[in-house]
Amino acid sequence: MDYLILRRLKSEVLDELPEKIESKITVEMTSEQENIYNSYLIKAKQEIEKEILENGFEKSQIKILSILTRLRQICCHPSLFLEDYNKNSGKLELLEELVSASIESGHRILIFSQWTEMLSIIRSRLENMSINCFYLDGSTKSKDRMDMINRFNSGEGHVFLISLKAGGFGLNLTGADVVIHYDPWWNPAVEGQATDRVYRIGQNKAVQVFKLITKGTIEEKIFELQQKKKDLFDAVIKPNQTFLSKINQKELMELIAGL
Repeated sequence: MDYLILRRLKSEVLDELPEKIESKITVEMTSEQENIYNSYLIKAKQEIEKEILENGFEKSQIKILSILTRLRQICCHPSLFLEDYNKNSGKLELLEELVSASIESGHRILIFSQWTEMLSIIRSRLENMSINCFYLDGSTKSKDRMDMINRFNSGEGHVFLISLKAGGFGLNLTGADVVIHYDPWWNPAVEGQATDRVYRIGQNKAVQVFKLITKGTIEEKIFELQQKKKDLFDAVIKPNQTFLSKINQKELMELIAGL
């Protein structure tokens, strides 16, 4: 017996979905956070220039990503790598305000971060605000993951914290109508796939998507570069690809010089 399988593409069903509104929100660092960022930025520029000079651009990409990642962590919260940091983060303060306002307006929220350590910090802060959260990352067992997803989609809780890298089938979270990307990913395609956990068939509410970007930092520069080269970045579909695979050495140095 022959079977005919019909597959509908997302582009073919967009008219059936409610509106999706995407917003970039820029935020200032706290004074303590900015001091740490500026101090490490000087070191980062020197290390990148030295690395490229000694090994060339192509062979230096892993090291460059590591250096830039540290800058991005500072944008999120310096305690991601400074154990004795006990001050606040401008972005975390903004997140708290955004979550509170969204819940008061009757919304339910999905928050993404690529760092599980950051999600733990967020969960602790929200629990201090008496906001209980579901939490899921790559180590969550399948049975537990499906239980949490079903409970959330049934209306339990207001916030679901999820690692940007947590893949797999069954992550249908249409119970949320607000998506917050706490930290931007190198690959916009991965962000889009994450948003689609909410914006998919079964969603009957308008979806608000917020991208939190720290002003005047590596986050903002990479975001601007992604917009400038949008056609190239839209073509990136492999999760392990990064923006370095889509720019040349001259563009990287211009990005660094502009920080």
